[in-house]
Amino acid sequence: MTESTSFDYLTPDLVIAAVEAFFPIRLDGMVTPYASYVNRVYGLRTDDGDEYVAKFYRPGRWNRESILEEHRFLSELSAADVPVVAPLGDDDGDTLFEVEAEVEGEFEGGEDVTGGTDEPVYPFALFHKRGGRGFDAESDEDWMRLGSLVGRVHLVGEQADAPNRRVVDPDLWIRPFVTELVDDGVVHPDFSEEFQTLAMDGLDRITPLLNGVRRIRLHGDCHRGNILERGDEGLLLIDFDDMMTGPAVQDLWLLLPDHADECRREITMMLEGYEQFRPFDRRELQAIEGLRFMRMIHFLAWRARQRHDHWFARQFPDWGNRAFWLREVEDMKEQSRHF
Repeated sequence: MTESTSFDYLTPDLVIAAVEAFFPIRLDGMVTPYASYVNRVYGLRTDDGDEYVAKFYRPGRWNRESILEEHRFLSELSAADVPVVAPLGDDDGDTLFEVEAEVEGEFEGGEDVTGGTDEPVYPFALFHKRGGRGFDAESDEDWMRLGSLVGRVHLVGEQADAPNRRVVDPDLWIRPFVTELVDDGVVHPDFSEEFQTLAMDGLDRITPLLNGVRRIRLHGDCHRGNILERGDEGLLLIDFDDMMTGPAVQDLWLLLPDHADECRREITMMLEGYEQFRPFDRRELQAIEGLRFMRMIHFLAWRARQRHDHWFARQFPDWGNRAFWLREVEDMKEQSRHF
């Protein structure tokens, strides 16, 4: 990723000006950044005390239609009373906007994500803020609640397609990342050949585990950090940025506290809750540890695409050095023993 597509020019003033340009609200000037590895997410508040969250998408990561598929999925889920937060629309019903940062100072706003400029263009959406506390499943009932939530999401997810989103497939999704990491010289040369061999051999073994498995629209990053407890309102599922098409188990295994062999009871309880809303194909369970292996490679790739951001360089100064890749290769070897 080049500097021109980083977030280095997304200033607090630009965030405020962008939101006020498209919505009839007056913000109080406070911009609170929230943790987000890929995008930039900010808490905002109006002079009247209403709270919002503005999500600025990393330029070049998704095209316009991909982002709108996320928004449509959220709107469909909200209409079905699934506990999510859908993006807000303007008077015309549009939910996706853009702001162009002029490197020397002011900005220009536009209604669509069009690109075609040398200046950084930041797509963004606005949401009502919905708070809550982190949810850690402890009892059988908690695990059933998690399964029920995912089942409700998938019941809506299977009703339409998302042709512009990633597909959970070793060949379509992960192999290009392996090639990119090696060919771009991201992997330390001492481990480049070993990494490539380990990754490709692992993907060869994962492919048959997913053959014949139905793929539907998913949350895609359904870990416990994206689930909030809202008291009497129940659980809330947030952050659909990694929405994808894939097997249902992709949205379940990330919730587990350990490898699948160590979590049989948790899996049983989740599936009991899940199947209150839709059936689950037990064949998908054999792919859990392979999917974990795929996620490890995916994580490396999108971190690599951020490595030129000034923020990333400050936060992770040792990312990509020899010691880093030694640990990564050893972790991949260990994971490959589980499938």
